[in-house]
Amino acid sequence: MNQQPLPGASNALTYGILCIVLTLFCCGPFGAIFGFISLSNVKKAERIYNQSSGVYSGYENVKTGKILSYIGLAFAAVYLLFFLLYFGVIAAFIIAAASEGNF
Repeated sequence: MNQQPLPGASNALTYGILCIVLTLFCCGPFGAIFGFISLSNVKKAERIYNQSSGVYSGYENVKTGKILSYIGLAFAAVYLLFFLLYFGVIAAFIIAAASEGNF
């Protein structure tokens, strides 16, 4: 039986990989945008696969893309938390120095 590739499966995997790579090496939380796009593609692909599972192949790409998206979103959340803490500490030092007149 000739199976067709599952629509959106390769996109979900690609965007999941981009989410992790961009979050870790480039743009921080902006890589999370690709994570949300990937999860959207995962949802569409799972819906299509559940309607007719014997027709399509490539469901493992959907599962891998979903896992990579969640990992990338977790990295983005941690990165965002550290970013906010870092600038919060800097702002606290500036405010403390200005209130003591050492500015």
